[in-house]
Amino acid sequence: MTLAPFEGADALVRRNNISSQGPEGAPAIVFGHGYGSSRQMWRLVAPQFVDDHRVVLFDHVGSGGSDRRAYDRGKYDSLHGYADDLLEICHALGLSEIVYVGHSVGAMIGCLAAIAEPTLFDSLVLVGGSARYINDEGYVGGFEADDVDALLDSLDANYLAWASTMAPVFMGNSDRPELTAELLDSFSKADQAVARQFARVTFLSDLRSDLSSVSTPTLVVQSTNDIVAPVVAGEFLRDSIPGSRLEVLEAEGHYVHVSDPEKLTTTIRSFLG
Repeated sequence: MTLAPFEGADALVRRNNISSQGPEGAPAIVFGHGYGSSRQMWRLVAPQFVDDHRVVLFDHVGSGGSDRRAYDRGKYDSLHGYADDLLEICHALGLSEIVYVGHSVGAMIGCLAAIAEPTLFDSLVLVGGSARYINDEGYVGGFEADDVDALLDSLDANYLAWASTMAPVFMGNSDRPELTAELLDSFSKADQAVARQFARVTFLSDLRSDLSSVSTPTLVVQSTNDIVAPVVAGEFLRDSIPGSRLEVLEAEGHYVHVSDPEKLTTTIRSFLG
């Protein structure tokens, strides 16, 4: 559904907890978060672009400060439901020539949105993205199918225990426990029913066949030590998205925008020129 500029914007602001800062008429840069987090995770990167961009932050429905009454299990049983939301947000705010920066599954949601409406996006920055998390014949995603099944079973059995176990694994940087504490706090605030479904949609997703349809100039950013999305996952994205390029940052963990925001900011700035 395509909305005229600002038509329905108030409802979308409530639904997706949208914030917008920066000069009117400046190029738009939209930040999309990943699983188990919220727009708050961009707090160290997004402000670096406010002086010369219209910076838009939002929460996926069911995450952060979004209106959880808007969560529809049928709609969000696929990443396409989240991509549709992203497009609605962009149209309702009257955005165009958008720089979209997405983390983890948020990166892949951005790819789907750019495939659906390529003229809306000027560039994509995919941070810690993965087309498929599960290894397959001739493909390395980082997890065996049994590992993902065990992860999802553990999450279903006791979400808070799962969060306590996985937060330090996903964040890495064991010498900086405050980072793990922040991620665990984010996990713990999630709606558990939504978190369980979103986990299945995320970890069982497979967008490998979609990537050749991405025509937007794309930067893939991967960390050297990321258990969730290893460098090989970024190499697959680069090789599958026409004309894209890969930047590997010397960084640990899946949340480089939290652990190494300066590195990521510099990398995005360099890509945007």
